[in-house]
Amino acid sequence: MDQRRVEKCVENVCRKGCRAVWSDIDALESGRNLPEVKGLSSHEVRAVISELRAVMAVYEGTCTPN
Repeated sequence: MDQRRVEKCVENVCRKGCRAVWSDIDALESGRNLPEVKGLSSHEVRAVISELRAVMAVYEGTCTPN
């Protein structure tokens, strides 16, 4: 797994904003691909989801999923 690629993907998704991140997490968990994860292995995509969930835990209560 290329941790640098995972981190770059997480950064790119987070730039979209709080609500978009929740939407992207849902999309990834449903098996849909996003441009940000193009070229990542399934293991790396799972790592992206995990890191995005960890980041979003900080915002719980101030930005919730739609």
